[in-house]
Amino acid sequence: MNRSDAPARAALRLLLVLLVAAACLSWIMAAAPAALATPVDPVPGEGNGGLSVEINGPNGTPSSAIVTLLAVALLSVAPALLLMMSSFTKIFVVLAFTRNALSLPSIPPNQVLAGLALFLSLFIMAPVLAKMNESGVQPYLEGTLDLGTALDAGVAPLREFMLAHTREADIALMTRAAQLENPGSAQDVSLSTLVPAFMISELRAAFIIGFVIFVPFLVIDLVVASALMSMGMMMLPPVMISLPFKILLFVLVDGWTLVITALLGSYQLAGG
Repeated sequence: MNRSDAPARAALRLLLVLLVAAACLSWIMAAAPAALATPVDPVPGEGNGGLSVEINGPNGTPSSAIVTLLAVALLSVAPALLLMMSSFTKIFVVLAFTRNALSLPSIPPNQVLAGLALFLSLFIMAPVLAKMNESGVQPYLEGTLDLGTALDAGVAPLREFMLAHTREADIALMTRAAQLENPGSAQDVSLSTLVPAFMISELRAAFIIGFVIFVPFLVIDLVVASALMSMGMMMLPPVMISLPFKILLFVLVDGWTLVITALLGSYQLAGG
């Protein structure tokens, strides 16, 4: 076969395909009105045959489709809820402060710190999650509460947790920023105001703990820098000398245990 005939044969093949597709399309369009005009006998006992979605099951409980839909929706917003409405942010920031105070910017890696913060958050939030499941989730699954009432009952323990760890000054700040009236009681604080106020309080507490962690390591850096300067070794980075002493001090005082104990105690002592 001559190579010069290849483009012509390809164009002919494409033309044949288009003709066949046009013929099939015209046949479908001609047959569609006839199919639509053909009467269909309704099936007895099935009404008009339309599509219906049952929200409730046979015993008044929510249907499996609705429960699955709610579960998928909850999983999609789970990372945001974990960051904004739990102890995860404070724990992760304090662990990051501890790593930076040791002059170890990448050890332990972020994945390890995030995993430790996640499991500590689950440990702290376990009583709150149990109350939410008991007061909201289980009654809704049993059919004794509707979705709106179950949502209000399930959010109540989480509101109590956030209110117990949020400063009144931060709530007042967010209330003034939203140009709202001062709430009469803690129960009148809306979630749109409580959530950012809770995050601000958590970040403030995390920075206070981080400052306390930095102080002893800063003293070690100052002592090492003064010793190197007195010996005339000003070109040697003080971090190279102070890093082993920092790690040794942190291991001797069992630093990770002290940090985690302080984090857990900050929630338990505050009414967790």
